[in-house]
Amino acid sequence: MKFSDKVVYQIYPKSFCDSNGDGLGDIRGIIGKLDYIASLGVDYIWSTPFFVSPMNDNGYDVANYREIDPRFGTMADVEELIAEADKRGLGLMFDMVFNHTSTQHEWFQRALNGEQKYLDYYIFRDGTPDKPPTNWVSKFGGNAWEFVPHLGKWYLHLFDVSQADLNWENPEVREELKAVLRFWKDKGVKGFRFDVVNLISKPAEFVDDTQGDGRRFYTDGRHVHEFLKELVRDSGIDDMITVGEMSSTSLENCIRYSNPDEHELSMVFNFHHLKVDYKDGDKWSLMPADISALKKLFETWQVGMSKHGGWNAVFWCNHDQPRIVSRLGDDEHFHNESAKMLAAAIHLMRGTPYIYQGEELGMTNAKYTSIAQYRDVESLNYFKILRDAGKSEADALKILGERSRDNGRTPMQWSAEKFAGFSSVEPWISSPDNFTRFNVDTEERDENSVLNFYRQLVRLRKSKKIISDGAIDFIERDNLDVLAYRRTLDAETLIVLCNLRGVESSLTEKSLAEYCAQGYKKILGNFDGLNENLRPFEVVVLEK
Repeated sequence: MKFSDKVVYQIYPKSFCDSNGDGLGDIRGIIGKLDYIASLGVDYIWSTPFFVSPMNDNGYDVANYREIDPRFGTMADVEELIAEADKRGLGLMFDMVFNHTSTQHEWFQRALNGEQKYLDYYIFRDGTPDKPPTNWVSKFGGNAWEFVPHLGKWYLHLFDVSQADLNWENPEVREELKAVLRFWKDKGVKGFRFDVVNLISKPAEFVDDTQGDGRRFYTDGRHVHEFLKELVRDSGIDDMITVGEMSSTSLENCIRYSNPDEHELSMVFNFHHLKVDYKDGDKWSLMPADISALKKLFETWQVGMSKHGGWNAVFWCNHDQPRIVSRLGDDEHFHNESAKMLAAAIHLMRGTPYIYQGEELGMTNAKYTSIAQYRDVESLNYFKILRDAGKSEADALKILGERSRDNGRTPMQWSAEKFAGFSSVEPWISSPDNFTRFNVDTEERDENSVLNFYRQLVRLRKSKKIISDGAIDFIERDNLDVLAYRRTLDAETLIVLCNLRGVESSLTEKSLAEYCAQGYKKILGNFDGLNENLRPFEVVVLEK
């Protein structure tokens, strides 16, 4: 099935809309906002998990894949959501967390009881309390193994200690997970997003990593492609939209994951472009974004995937990322301009665009001033790690202010009313103060708003095959200020010019006047008219 002209809208249910006044978003809240989502012109809604969970990692610690957590609603609510979305031409994509389960899952609880069948569902190793099987580091900090005294065994958790990694080498585990997909497909779900799915295949032997944190031993592992082929084939989901979240992956593997001839996934998320402001590759060490590296990464992945039949999911934001207008734009002096430019930069590339709730409003980072305002387990863990490493409280808060996943988890801003129209009571996490400026009600009434610019971008993809199906090559490659590329299809050409800086920038290969002299016409931009140079954070889209 072809997904090149589709657009996906991501929802984080806990923060989308609270329908019952308990401070938490819920499924009925999503149902109540389906008309708004449909008005964006998108095709699918990807929802992060609302399955039964102790919520140590906000739902990515699943305790039952087939039951709805009462905090979000009921199975009847989910069935209504699927049906009502379908009436509006929207397909539901569910988030499948298959690398690990919650330690509260029945399978793990039975493993703790010593049942061999369920011990084999996870990765346990015999040992003593003083010596973990390896020195691998959890993604959330600390050693990636946890000792269970009454069993005399360690279990692997690449993420939180409450998230035990599944043993995909066990065919019974793979059959259980296939059955979960068939269950939801039968309910009318139209697609799936697979969480950190390139980590599911672990090595034959577990050894210390003398060069890093262990990821080189389990990333894009030895059986990952055959496991995915089997999962997709036996679950009957080959004709559905599927996307894999790929952690620290490679271009070569992503081509295989997403090439239709491989029958694995429709598309992939990779995150290399969102690490260009990591100092020495460390998320918690700040530096200005390396724009040159960003440009090279886009070119490498866009051209590389195109040449070899791969397909990208193109995105800036999700529930694990800071808000892009705060990260690469200027949310104080050029808020609307930088939000629009960044949107166009992604949406006009080759790939399937993903819009994360509130991104279409230009929602910003949370700008919290106290650790008490944070909720994310990773952020709380790393605040302690940073303080223990000698960082002052102010410095640790500054780092969290730029890096915390909570930046993407603040309530959806529906109006300028109290609590941003998200809830009638204090939400589970607070909104940034600027919700009175950037919200649906306000932006609906402004034809030049960020919201209406996103609608333009979606309409363009639907109306111009050159955007969904055209080839891509990059121009202005040596320009330190400008991300620029050319889309071509038959005799059509589209030029996209994005000034990534908050200052006026010139083009180095061909001026705007030269483009116009060659018959190019401006079809989209975030400023009126054309100047000699690109204005701060200006985007110009030209067509011939």
